[in-house]
Amino acid sequence: MTSRTVTTVLPAPRAEVFAYLSDVEKLPEWATEFARQLKREGDRYKVVNNLGEYYFEIDADPDTGVIDMYAGPEPGRMALFPTRVVGLPDGRSAYTFTMFQGPEMPDELFASQYDSLKREFRNIEAAFSSESR
Repeated sequence: MTSRTVTTVLPAPRAEVFAYLSDVEKLPEWATEFARQLKREGDRYKVVNNLGEYYFEIDADPDTGVIDMYAGPEPGRMALFPTRVVGLPDGRSAYTFTMFQGPEMPDELFASQYDSLKREFRNIEAAFSSESR
């Protein structure tokens, strides 16, 4: 199984980065290609992008910094996107996001989604830049 991981170091404390990235309502601010729109259906969320609508949820643990993200066509068929915020000794934080290529996903689509994730990491970096704080 192919995987890709993106990591960035942010000039903000772990708690601040975790609070931002674990808030599903903030998703469209930084995941601008994946979550072009965020919809609520009862107690569930859906993201809308150029591939359609997908259920989306976050399972976050502030003690460990783990922010597991799930997305899929229906609640019982959601792929895991594991992410984590790690505090660094100098008061900064590292954020890591891993994606996996499913068995039915074409290589070109996986590569395109990886490129999209790298662009979205620039949005995360901008959210924590000294100009935006």
